[in-house]
Amino acid sequence: MALRSQEQALSEKGALEDEGEEGEGGEAAAGGAVVARGGPPGAAAQGFTPPEGGFGWVVVLAATWCNGSIFGIHNSFGMLYVLLQDDGAAEDPSLKFKTAWVGSLGMGMIFFCSPIVSIFTDRIGCRTTAASGAAIAFIGLFSSSFTKSLEVRYFTYGVLFGCGSSFAFQPSLVILGHYFKRRLGLANGLVTAGSCVFSMGLPFLLKIVGRAIGLAHTFQVLSAFMLVQIFLSLTFRPMFPSTSDPHDVEHVKLDSRSWRQQCASQMRKYFSLRVFRKKTYRIWAFGIATAVLGYFVPYMHLVKYVEEEFKETERAWILLLCIGATSGVGRLASGPISDLIHGPKKIYLQVASFILLGIMCMMIPQCQEFWGVIIVCLFLGLCDGLFITIMAPIAFELVGPMQASQAIGYLLGLMAIPMTAGPPIAGFLGEHFGNYHLAFYFAGVPPIVGGLVLSLVPLIHQRQLRKKRLDSGKDKMLVSETIMNGELLPGSPAMEAHM
Repeated sequence: MALRSQEQALSEKGALEDEGEEGEGGEAAAGGAVVARGGPPGAAAQGFTPPEGGFGWVVVLAATWCNGSIFGIHNSFGMLYVLLQDDGAAEDPSLKFKTAWVGSLGMGMIFFCSPIVSIFTDRIGCRTTAASGAAIAFIGLFSSSFTKSLEVRYFTYGVLFGCGSSFAFQPSLVILGHYFKRRLGLANGLVTAGSCVFSMGLPFLLKIVGRAIGLAHTFQVLSAFMLVQIFLSLTFRPMFPSTSDPHDVEHVKLDSRSWRQQCASQMRKYFSLRVFRKKTYRIWAFGIATAVLGYFVPYMHLVKYVEEEFKETERAWILLLCIGATSGVGRLASGPISDLIHGPKKIYLQVASFILLGIMCMMIPQCQEFWGVIIVCLFLGLCDGLFITIMAPIAFELVGPMQASQAIGYLLGLMAIPMTAGPPIAGFLGEHFGNYHLAFYFAGVPPIVGGLVLSLVPLIHQRQLRKKRLDSGKDKMLVSETIMNGELLPGSPAMEAHM
């Protein structure tokens, strides 16, 4: 059976040799072969394959709590938004705009820090990076309870909690590639569904707890979720194939070079922009960055909107519950579905989700009754689930697993500015026009535009493959991927090899 698996891997590798992108045919083929086997280049020849389970399910459980606690809190900020406004100066005419920056900074910092998180993940490993991030997030939430100043909470909640969330969240996606290949979509679906479970329960919890114990103690309760995550992050143990003597010789050669050469080598390794050489990745990243300008607007302003528009102060939390529920359905369904879709065609799921999300945002002001907003929220949650779950699998498809960590990091970094700017812009529009109608129309345009941009990626990929087939008569040599940390997968540095 093992011999058959190795032969199959080698045949897939040979087939993909003819399907590389543009002038990087060998590099893309090597990355594709890695995706096919779920291990580093050369791993198939060594007989290394992900376990597809075992301890990996413990990692999935820990990553599920991580995603759930982090994005459950961020997605429930609509409830905190109301509490923060009640806690602020009622006579301040720009209170909506200022309060929106607290949650917007928190969400934005998750993405802004992602390129740096990629470097730390590759350098010190998923386990150490995630545990440190959870500790910073805990400090940020806990310290937010000791102040009433919005400006101070910009730092404690927005910066500290946001940065800590980024360092805890991203390794939870990277580590899944160490344990799963064939079931990677399913694993991602289960993990990202965790945020839906929390997003369903936290609005109800915040409604009760917020009124009973106040905003300060509510922050302390939320910080307990991050305290648990510190210990769960210790399960992010990397998987790696055994190294051989030739690689030991290579390390000796590395050590024999001058310190300038070693520094230059490390800079190229951890500050590499190679993923942007791939045209399909560039377009994909630009499309998503465009789409998310309006993505977070409903999460932050919807509760306040229905309180002002429909005088629903008791049932407003139900909207976030509906978004969380159908987002869970979308995430659980899109994971296995994406496993059945070959290559970059997975992006069509994101195209559909963004276009529908934009339309639904524009439908919110058209709703004449509260139940109409509930129906819209059900579709918003479904779109959210389809978009989030397949982000990591698409990154693996476009750039290969050895560059997946940096690809995810750069993508999230590009999302930072539009994700941060969207809710404050919507808050400013709400204050200027006296209602949120134009704000939700504004939120619907970027997802539609971004979705149309994303639809170009599979088409460009197919065109590149046809071009390669026309040149198939020429001799080609398979150029091996640059292997980070020897034969280790990203996020598994040598220092953790014997832990």
